[in-house]
Amino acid sequence: MSPRADAIPIIDLGPCLAGQPGAIERATRELHAALTEIGFYFVVNHGVPPDLIRNTFHQAARFHALPLDRKMEVRIDTHNVGYLPMRGDTLRTSTVQAVTKPNLNEAFFVARDLPADHPDVVAGRRFRSANRWPSDLPGFRETIIAYCDTLERLVRRLVPLYARALGLPPTYFDAAFAEPQYKLRMTHYPNQPALADDEFGIAPHTDTSFLTLLAPNDVSGLSIRSRDGHWIEAPVLPDAYLVNGGQLLQRWTNDVCLATPHRAVNRSGGERYALAFFCDNTIDWPIAAVPTTVGPDRPPKYPTTSYTDYMVEYQKRTYDLLNADPKAAE
Repeated sequence: MSPRADAIPIIDLGPCLAGQPGAIERATRELHAALTEIGFYFVVNHGVPPDLIRNTFHQAARFHALPLDRKMEVRIDTHNVGYLPMRGDTLRTSTVQAVTKPNLNEAFFVARDLPADHPDVVAGRRFRSANRWPSDLPGFRETIIAYCDTLERLVRRLVPLYARALGLPPTYFDAAFAEPQYKLRMTHYPNQPALADDEFGIAPHTDTSFLTLLAPNDVSGLSIRSRDGHWIEAPVLPDAYLVNGGQLLQRWTNDVCLATPHRAVNRSGGERYALAFFCDNTIDWPIAAVPTTVGPDRPPKYPTTSYTDYMVEYQKRTYDLLNADPKAAE
């Protein structure tokens, strides 16, 4: 295994991208261990320009500095794009804690930037809408789109390693990720020095995604739950993306890969911003256990589903703003 940051493995993608002999095999072994033992890993030498990361954090801070009424002009809709205000969601899906209080963060969500005349947008297809961009914020949209495009390319580099880690041909997921669904969540956590035991910046939860890429962050606050029930403080590792699997990866691998609970509280004394890129397969692809994870003594644990069906149910349980105000879907 590569060097570790506490208990979280570090996978060096550089040798793979450079085509060094044995690099892919080594990364595949490390990835399999990470996904089945802890559910998180760091990736370094990933090819995402540091200046782009810094500028995207800057743009997230610019958006969250806007007055509330400006942000509410682009509030979140049923496609899960737009602004989620403070205390706008409650993670009732937590498997490790009864969560009753909403999260103490605000966030702005962006998906693939489909044009207004795209057939799916015109048809009002769920989760295939145009984004809800704030007005009068020069450079914001361009930077965010560039960042999402770059992260999508990184996902395409990782997906063949996932296939190999599962004992599948490296091209196994290529068609499923021909045009992946993704969301970039730009989250703002105000300083939270004193919270009740059942309050969090974001409560213990598992992601819904196939994989999540969390941008390198100078401000700590994230904790990861180990399989023995202990919480691990995710260290600050310069220039490293923190990557984890979610519920759709868990379903796709028949529980071979973990969807690990994690939480966040900002006790830094200042503001904390986070950039989480949630990536999934193309919207219509059937999500069913891959052949290497099922057999006569290991039947599929989950029915076949799709991105749309899964996310509709998740959204109903999670987003208080939409449940309380049907007009938010407009």
